[in-house]
Order: sequence, then C-alpha cells, then structure tokens
Amino acid sequence: MNLGQKIGIALAIAIVGISACKKEKDDPVVPNEEELITTVIYTLIDTVSNDTIELSIQDIDGNGGNPPIIITEDLSPNSTYWGYITLLNESVDPIVDISEEVFEEGEEHQFFFLSETSLNTVITYDDEDVNGNPIGLRTVLQTGNSSTGELIIILRHNPDKYASGVAEGDIVNAGGETDIEVNFDIVVQ
Repeated sequence: MNLGQKIGIALAIAIVGISACKKEKDDPVVPNEEELITTVIYTLIDTVSNDTIELSIQDIDGNGGNPPIIITEDLSPNSTYWGYITLLNESVDPIVDISEEVFEEGEEHQFFFLSETSLNTVITYDDEDVNGNPIGLRTVLQTGNSSTGELIIILRHNPDKYASGVAEGDIVNAGGETDIEVNFDIVVQ
C-alpha cells in the first residue's frame, strides 16, 4: 500500500470517527422523568383579615387504590385572596416539594383554573416565568356574591404560552400534556 492510499484510509477512518462522535453529540437528551404528585394544596389568604383557607387533595396510593382525601373550606363573598399552590410527593421519605421544580422550570409549566359558570370567582396569575409568561403557583382569587360550583386546577407541561389566550388562562389553545388535574367543590357564602 502506497503513502497516498494510507493517507486516504486514515482520512476515511477519521471522517467516520468524527461523524460518529457528531451523531452521538446530536442525539436528543432523554427528558427528566415526570415527578409523582400525590398532593395538591391551594392555600388562600384573605387580603384583609389574613384568614387562611386550604383546599387540598391527597392521593398517596394513586388511581385505583383508596379514594383521595379532599379538603375544602368555604370562601367569603366579595373577598380577595392571595393564592399559593404547593405540589408534593408524599409517597417517599423525605417528602419532595415538586413546586420548586415547577417554578424553576416555569417556562415549561402553566396552571389553568377553570370554574363552572355558577361559581362566582375570578382567578388571575401573580407570578411569571423567565419570559414574562404566567406559571400559576401564585394567584389572586376574587369572589363575588354567594355561589357554588366546581373549580378545576390543571397543570400543563410544555404548553404553548404564546398561543391565543393562553397567557390569560385559556386552556383551549395551550396544548402540552396534563401533569395533574384536580377538582374542588367550592362554596362562596
């Protein structure tokens, strides 16, 4: 084999090696596994009296096991509450606070608050991700006159926060995947 052939073979091996390395480098990163959320707590603090109300759902054994433990308290009419959502994984020791991860990855998460038309409440976002889009771990909840109805809280992973209405809390165009959905029967009286 002459020198030209040796250089050609060495060059071909180098190109294949570089291509193989480049392919490995371009391989997609395996995303983090979704965290298990066993408990959702929506803490509401009256902006005038500082009274605290907690709405919570705890389902440590997941779907199909024991029914979830749901706790609700009545809201006062014509009031404003600061709202704080806490997400926990209580199936492990020590308990893991998933809320911190949702906040840190805020551009990949958004809560949506849906209520029956019979429920006289309005919820607005009071936090944002690094791009100025809402997350929903912190909210302001305002009640009107006495009413009852269901409040649904949905956490979406990878929603399109720039789609029409999504930044205002409209889930219709959000897309993404639902990480958790919880329902509370609410009484305003």
